[in-house]
Parts: sequence; C-alpha cells; structure tokens
Amino acid sequence: MNLFTLVNVSLKYFTSSTMLILLISCNPDKKSQSATPQAKPISNYKITKSLPHDELAFTQGLIYLDGSIIESTGQYGTSWISVLDTKTLQYDKKVLVPKTFFGEGITILNDKIYQLTYKSRVGFVYDLETFEKIGEFDYPSKIREGWGITTDGSDLIVSDGTSNLYYLDPISFDIKKTLIVQSANAVKSNLNELEYVDGYIYSNIWQSNKILKIEASSGLVETVYDLTSIYLLDKNKNPKIDVLNGIAYDQATNRLIVTGKYWPNYYYLTLRE
Repeated sequence: MNLFTLVNVSLKYFTSSTMLILLISCNPDKKSQSATPQAKPISNYKITKSLPHDELAFTQGLIYLDGSIIESTGQYGTSWISVLDTKTLQYDKKVLVPKTFFGEGITILNDKIYQLTYKSRVGFVYDLETFEKIGEFDYPSKIREGWGITTDGSDLIVSDGTSNLYYLDPISFDIKKTLIVQSANAVKSNLNELEYVDGYIYSNIWQSNKILKIEASSGLVETVYDLTSIYLLDKNKNPKIDVLNGIAYDQATNRLIVTGKYWPNYYYLTLRE
C-alpha cells in the first residue's frame, strides 16, 4: 500500500530584506586535535533576498532546484516534502509522510529524491518528477540515526549527529568512506543538515545557529558562519521559532539559501570569506 498522499496548499506572498555583518568564531566541542589548522576566526555574509517560509514547517532539509525550493520537515504526524515556486510563490505539499515516521534531511541524485527518517533507521526514495515513493533503504549499522543528507554527484553523504559524515553508495547503501570533521582543537559533533558545494560540505550544528564550511577532502573546518542575528531577527517576529536548520545552494547566483524550524522566511546569503 502506498502510504503517501499528494495534496496542494498555498502560501501568501510577503517579503523582507535586511543586511547583516557578523563576526564568527569557532567553538571547540570534544577532544583536542592541536595539529589541525585553525578555521578562519572571522567571516561575514550579506542577506540579498528573502522569501516567505511556512511557519508550520519544522524544517529538516532543503534543496534548491530550477527555481524551486524543495523542503522536508520533521515531527511525528507533521512530516512532509514540499515545493515552493520562487517566482509565483505557490507552495505545494507533495508528500505527506506516515505518522509513524519523523522526517529528516533530503537530497537529489540521478532524478531521485532521497529522504532520511530520524530513529526508524529507514530512508525513502521518490521519483523526482512525480514525487511518488519508489523505494526504501535501511541504514548501515554504523549510522545511529538519520539527520542530514547531501551528495557530491556520485555518493550520498549522511550525518547522524556525531562528528562523522558517511559516504554511501546510492545503489547498495553501503558505507564507502567515513569523514571525521574537526577544527584546530576539537572534533565537531552534532553535524546535522548538509549541503555539498564545489568541494566543500556546509553543515549546520544542531542546537545552534552556526554553519560550518568543511573541506570534503580532509574533513577540516575552514570557516564558521554564525547566523544568530538572523535567528534573533525572526524570533522577534515569531517567539515560537526554533534554531537554524536548512541549507540549500543556488548555483546560478552562488548564494546559500537558509531557514530554520518555524522561521517566517527563507534567506539568500552571499558569503564573504
């Protein structure tokens, strides 16, 4: 039986824009790695655009594709995959996830959408064009839970809330490589939502408003972006919002798109190294 349902909803249009410049620092988490080069202590960014975000969305994953923002959400009973047309601002819920599953990150590879679930140790595969479920996969035993997922164009890259990023074969779902993420003085835990961009993996840190820029070849953290000011901006609009979660990349304009759980906006960011 197909437990997934297609429904349509709409979201009213509103926009906001502002400019923020932040000082960023890297906070160590765990055991010392003193031989590792230090991440850049200061970095800033500029908000260039904002779009409305569904304030009922407990965001877990984000993708930008051909003018649309594809988003997965979490919580039991309110997990879905939705699509926002960034030109018309028409918003569609394409998939409603069964109530027994807590949705997590998503990515697209070979015309398929891969979605993780939190504690169920199972992932779902959908046809990109129809959003129909076409498969499932079990997590390898080393992956404790499903958190974030992205792709380098060949492999799936998965986080499970530890300091590890796992490279999975998209057919067998076996682990091909494990990347340990670390900065100068610490292994970085709580790796969550992921986005691969030109040899780097961007990861947000769960329970924070920080994004790490990680060298995919080494696992070293090059830059830390602190988006607390954006969080506080939206917190003033909606006191119920939760932390940053959701990173997408618009290749045409070289901008990250970010949002958070119950945030009122998506933000387009130009990063300044």
